[in-house]
Amino acid sequence: MSRPRIVIVGAGFAGYRAARTLARAARGRAEITLLNPTDHFLYQPLLPQVATGVLEPRRITVPLSAGLRSVRTVLGEADRVDLDARTVRYTGPEGDTGVLGYDRLVLAAGSVNKLLPIPGVAEHAHGFRGLPEALYLRDHLTRQVELAASGDDACERVARCTFVVVGAGYTGAEVAAQGQLFTDALARAHPARKGMRPRWLLLDVADRVLPELDERLSRTADRVLRERGVEVRMGTSVKEATREGVLLTDGEFVDSRTLVWCVGVRPDPLAESLGLPLERGRLLVEPTLQVPGRPEVFACGDAAAVPDLDRPGEYTPMTAQHAWRQGRTAGQNVAASLGGGGGLRPYRHKDLGFAVDLGGVQAAANPLGVHLSGPVAGAVTRGYHLAAMPGNRVRVAADWLLDAVLPRQSVQLGLVRSWSAPLDTASPELSRTPDERRREPTAFGPGAATEADVRAVPAAGTDGDAVNGVVDANRKNTHHDRNQVNDVNDVNDENRTAGGSGERRPSPEDGSQSITSPTPEVGRHPGGEGGPRAGQSSPEDGSQSITSPTPEVGRHSSAPASAPDDDGAAEPARNQPGGEPAKNQPGGEPARNQPGGEPAQGADERAEEDR
Repeated sequence: MSRPRIVIVGAGFAGYRAARTLARAARGRAEITLLNPTDHFLYQPLLPQVATGVLEPRRITVPLSAGLRSVRTVLGEADRVDLDARTVRYTGPEGDTGVLGYDRLVLAAGSVNKLLPIPGVAEHAHGFRGLPEALYLRDHLTRQVELAASGDDACERVARCTFVVVGAGYTGAEVAAQGQLFTDALARAHPARKGMRPRWLLLDVADRVLPELDERLSRTADRVLRERGVEVRMGTSVKEATREGVLLTDGEFVDSRTLVWCVGVRPDPLAESLGLPLERGRLLVEPTLQVPGRPEVFACGDAAAVPDLDRPGEYTPMTAQHAWRQGRTAGQNVAASLGGGGGLRPYRHKDLGFAVDLGGVQAAANPLGVHLSGPVAGAVTRGYHLAAMPGNRVRVAADWLLDAVLPRQSVQLGLVRSWSAPLDTASPELSRTPDERRREPTAFGPGAATEADVRAVPAAGTDGDAVNGVVDANRKNTHHDRNQVNDVNDVNDENRTAGGSGERRPSPEDGSQSITSPTPEVGRHPGGEGGPRAGQSSPEDGSQSITSPTPEVGRHSSAPASAPDDDGAAEPARNQPGGEPAKNQPGGEPARNQPGGEPAQGADERAEEDR
């Protein structure tokens, strides 16, 4: 007799806990598969400490293979769930597709950044949901202080040292509090600071900081933020965002190059694509976490609207605490539904309190209802995080100790570019690839995907030829654009060769770094010098080239540039027509790693002559 198949979608707090609980309860009697875009569990509450240099990024990631040894891990993003056929279709990290069959399904897809129809926000703001966004923000803050210190224009220096955070909830308050400490330290350590004082603004339409938490926690956080120098503006938000700054709802225009979007989250679009009853985008479930009418399907975490049995008529909030506990209940109930002993249990919770790390020794916490602040709250908060993390506790504690006795390293690595971590993405845990940024539709602006556009995409299996026709047309257009770019780069290459700037060598297949680079300390940018020439195909990963004049930062794309980003790199505009279907819509997306064009004739002969 074959073992029952259990598929868990998502390895966040709910999915990871459900997989771990199931593995212990099943004891080899079931085949458990965990589908997730990354190979690790991310402890999100410590992301602000990654963004401000307290912790290294791997400290808050726990490998799935280490924590879930009896669980099969499949890397990929769920595209479509066929509830009748009991299958999950997914797309792998290299564009390959696959299908997983199940007898029991646990949907724990989590959430993504919440977008609002505010002009310019999708183009100029960055969220704070995943590692790419935290790593980008860390580099960006460092770069802005360095550029301000070396600049001659006083207005430009002030704008670069002004940082705006929208959303005074749990995440926004921590980012502003810890960000102020980080940029202050950068300014003090810079030899050319000339009296620079970074300015941080925290905005929210609510009437107080941390509106969803206890009022005493709110007062403590507000006091610490204001004493540290953060401008806390309640009842104020962003009316429009531009490259030069943000226009506030009170009419003031703030010159700034940094807009951090922490207004909240929305359920992963996969939940809406199922066609099941929803509550504000979340799947309605029973207290046992089963989907009504689908007893084989369980949902938990941010993607599920779980009834709050202690508050009839309400649903549990989208917090890590609830997701972690719901994952445990889901794992127990799935095991019980397979005959693992005992009946299905309804989800009940008891509020254990919250803790908000405000950087340094400051924090606000109310464990078991006891209100704490200052160093005592800081110690309790860090102790809570160590206890809640499923791994890496010693490494995290070691980083905290080193941060207490040593200065932080103020360097930017440039590993995540501005366009790699956009706000308008359904996958904040992954960096966007070069092909995706040209194809992915955005929520606002010219060329944005409309509701009619989404409805017009045929469902998979109903009109596949039409979908393939659209994909083929997009690929032909992309190939045509690349040929145009290659023609321009050919001319540039000939000019550089005539000027003796370096040898011309054919690009290798894996392509990103150049041993002949005259500027090895600067990264290559899309459309910039050193892009692929005619006669060279783009590498499969699109990131590296051995002939790059700037090998330290990976090459991202040979697409034509339209406007420079804040990193100094030219990038295609995000909201242009020709985008790809949304990730979780029927029809799927084209394969990510397409070749960058056919080699032109004569490339091998020229390379042989150079050698």
